[in-house]
Amino acid sequence: MDPERLVQCPYDKNHQIRACRLPYHLVKCRKNNQKIAKELVTCPYNARHRVPKQELKFHTATCENKVSPEILEVAANPKNKIKQVIAWQCPLPEEDWEADADKSPAPPFVFGASYPGERS
Repeated sequence: MDPERLVQCPYDKNHQIRACRLPYHLVKCRKNNQKIAKELVTCPYNARHRVPKQELKFHTATCENKVSPEILEVAANPKNKIKQVIAWQCPLPEEDWEADADKSPAPPFVFGASYPGERS
């Protein structure tokens, strides 16, 4: 759905709202139109759909956002279709700092002293 597309408010037919702003508008407009809000119900497939109570059965049968039963089954029981990752194993390190330290130990630090090969 294009977020800039204009859609009609279910509470007030004179309101044309950008699709991206519709959820915010529905909250505000529902408070301002409580009488109409009591007659409308929310679609189980899309919370942006508000339909009259008597039309809910028809709407749910034809809703464009209706989810197929296979997807609902996977969502309800993820162990059936989706492989779960139990635990992550850290790879073994390729470096061995202890072995490198034993090959060429550093001379002890003495303040003010210089060692051969160092620049002062």
